[in-house]
Amino acid sequence: MSELLILNPLPDFLLEPLRARHVCHDYFHAPDRGALIADMAERIRGIVMSGGGVAPVPLLEKLPNLRIISVFGVGYDGVPADWCRAHGIRVTNTPDVLTEDVADTASALVLMTSRNLAAANRHLLAGAWLNGPFPLAHALRGKLAGIVGLGRIGRAVAHRLEAHGMRVAYHGRARQEVPWEYFESLTGLAAASDFLIVACPGGAETRHLINAAVLEALGAEGTLINIARGSVVDETALIAALQRGVIRGAGLDVFENEPQVPRALMSCENAVLLPHLGSGTHETRRVMAALVVDNLAAHFSGKALLTPVC
Repeated sequence: MSELLILNPLPDFLLEPLRARHVCHDYFHAPDRGALIADMAERIRGIVMSGGGVAPVPLLEKLPNLRIISVFGVGYDGVPADWCRAHGIRVTNTPDVLTEDVADTASALVLMTSRNLAAANRHLLAGAWLNGPFPLAHALRGKLAGIVGLGRIGRAVAHRLEAHGMRVAYHGRARQEVPWEYFESLTGLAAASDFLIVACPGGAETRHLINAAVLEALGAEGTLINIARGSVVDETALIAALQRGVIRGAGLDVFENEPQVPRALMSCENAVLLPHLGSGTHETRRVMAALVVDNLAAHFSGKALLTPVC
């Protein structure tokens, strides 16, 4: 049986099949991680980690026989992919299978922020409806949804929002063969958008891509939606924009330092905040888990990986 290092907490429905097929060492909960690595370093053949986890190079350098890192998630910005490629370490993730759920979450955040649904729920529960109706909100039809990153998830979001009567535009590294308007400039897209929806990969290249200038361009009638990675948005700039009314609101499923969320952000009544549940359904998470297990099985049996990153 191959020996694996489990870098982050994982659900039982993934751990159980992993433990049935491999010897698993729990790095996250180890009382002495240094001692664990010193004892197991030569025997570790693979790492399994969550999409929000980090596999630091200094740790990987201590595992001379490491050959694969399997990520339970579509995002792999916590994996030094270039370093892995240079050192012959394969990396896999779980794309496609979570697209629809994450797109549903993005669509829900657009609805929640436009119609103030979270605030409306609090209004009713507080008994305030007895004193008068909830204030009017904003319709979606005719509004422009600007999507940052038109990959699988971005396109799925676009189709959902078109069904709500919204217009769609996008910004990315290159123009695509799609029926929606392309903006070469991110600030140009922000200025044109009623909702700016972040669906691009995380990592160093996109860190704080959504900064104060982009938020200023989005403007007082605009709303930011982020279902990508918390690192893509400058959280300090976003808090200031929400507090000062630079933008109308925000709907966030991801944060810079999860699960830590700044109290100042939680205090913004014009923000809807979710605990990173974009792909959080029983159905999708189990398919993701099976893909992790199958990628490892393919690797250790000498077969082609199902979803290779590198």
